[in-house]
Amino acid sequence: MKIRKSTLKDLNTIMNIYARARKFMADNGNYIQWGPTNWPPESLIREDIALGNSYVCVDNQDKIIGVFYYDYGKNIDQTYDVIENGMWLSDEPYGVVHRIASDGTAGVGTFCINWAFEQSGHLRMDTHDSNIPMNNLLKKLGFKYTGIIHVVEDEYPRNAYEKL
Repeated sequence: MKIRKSTLKDLNTIMNIYARARKFMADNGNYIQWGPTNWPPESLIREDIALGNSYVCVDNQDKIIGVFYYDYGKNIDQTYDVIENGMWLSDEPYGVVHRIASDGTAGVGTFCINWAFEQSGHLRMDTHDSNIPMNNLLKKLGFKYTGIIHVVEDEYPRNAYEKL
């Protein structure tokens, strides 16, 4: 597997992976994370690509098997400005991964998150409480639960995680 920046040529495949992820989450008891809003919208993915923050994971035949948003910097995610029932481990610049999904190929999430952590050495992520697979994966990869954050897209709280 390897990681590369997404291009507009990848858009149909990316959107198909997100559709599969929505179905997987709903089939596994996580009905609210992306399903009700058909998240993420194509317009947002186009913006991510234009800004250079959309990445794909490809297999040895260059087939796209995963997708995610990655950015790095100081205070890059306003949703992380306020954290409840806890606190961030560090105020130093950090990387963030959002909108991570795969085509079902085993190990893609681990590979993508580990790649992002290698870029920054400090990573923050969040997920719904009902997203048991992602909560478990983050803990398995050494992330620490740090509290609750809220996003502007909906009223559902998110479990916040951080790894240094």
